[in-house]
Amino acid sequence: METTDERVAFCTLNRIFGFKPALARCLVEGLGGAMAPFRLRGRELRDLFGPFTEYPDKINDDELERSRKELLWLEDRGYSFLTLDDSHYPRALFECPDAPMGLYLRGNTPPERLFNTATAVSIVGTRDVSPYGREWTARITEALADAVRRPVIVSGLAMGVDVCAHAAALEHGLPTIGVMATGIDGVYPSVHRGIASRMASTEGCALITDYPPGTRPQAINFLRRNRIIAGLSLATVLVESKMEGGGIITAELAFEYDREVFALPGRADDVRSEGCNRIIRSKIAEPLTDLPGFVSALGLGVLTRRSKALLSEEINRLFAAQVSPEDLARLQQVAALIKSKRGIEIEDIAAKCGMEYRDALLYTGMLEGEGIIYTDLLKRCSIVFKNA
Repeated sequence: METTDERVAFCTLNRIFGFKPALARCLVEGLGGAMAPFRLRGRELRDLFGPFTEYPDKINDDELERSRKELLWLEDRGYSFLTLDDSHYPRALFECPDAPMGLYLRGNTPPERLFNTATAVSIVGTRDVSPYGREWTARITEALADAVRRPVIVSGLAMGVDVCAHAAALEHGLPTIGVMATGIDGVYPSVHRGIASRMASTEGCALITDYPPGTRPQAINFLRRNRIIAGLSLATVLVESKMEGGGIITAELAFEYDREVFALPGRADDVRSEGCNRIIRSKIAEPLTDLPGFVSALGLGVLTRRSKALLSEEINRLFAAQVSPEDLARLQQVAALIKSKRGIEIEDIAAKCGMEYRDALLYTGMLEGEGIIYTDLLKRCSIVFKNA
């Protein structure tokens, strides 16, 4: 990674003006380069910013030297820093007036292959994702993977919808980018270190942030992070959201950037869908009810047809050699019931199938063990078999 004066200056401006990137951009464009502000001294800086700001004291040679050392530290660890004036900076983000002065990158894909080669679609939502939201995150991602022109999936590596989107993208061979609210040397939440490592080591995937190394997660960091998710993407999909939250903020930012916004409608009495339903009513978002139409609206072409096993065929394949014909029939019965009644409780499965509770618990456990269904903490069951 070349450590030129301009690169050092961009890194420094990114740190100083992280929460006011539009101001930094005005400086660079108005003065003719990122190093230009650092050539000013004393009164010139005070005249530029006014007498009552902190910025004149921060624009100095010591800050430049700090950035020079930081860039060398990044290079030693295999990380990189992409400046706003780099030709490989993501074009969609560059169009935003508050685009960051630079992006820190962690991954094995060079920027020229990471950005500007495929349409980016962000999938975001609540941390408290329901089985319905989990299922539809997987369905949406699979539909995008089946498109003629396959996109890159962008999200925030958070609990809930975000990590479901990243995981589904990896499962279906889509590139995925995680935008973090920490320094590039950290992962939050720490439980996601495994998937973050997979993303960093997978071709076409990466972790990015505009926060300097060592930055810890704070509430305000996530608000700043959301603008990058929205800015990177041609379209943003809000899967589930309460009336307020990071997902809905990202969707509203995407709308402000004049990007496509879609939201998954939910039940009127479900708190997790209040935000989605609100931005659909207010015409900020289009309702996402038709996956082929959604893919076509993004200009990704029609969905390709793939050979898909039926639910019953998959259960036969998994269990026929292991269980008796009677148990196999019971597994088929239980799976078919769960498919028709998403969120059904195990107690109700037992009653409707005419079996003991312990038997229903056994069959649902077998189905969940093979990834056919998902059971939440309240023992509510939903189909997750991707072809169901």
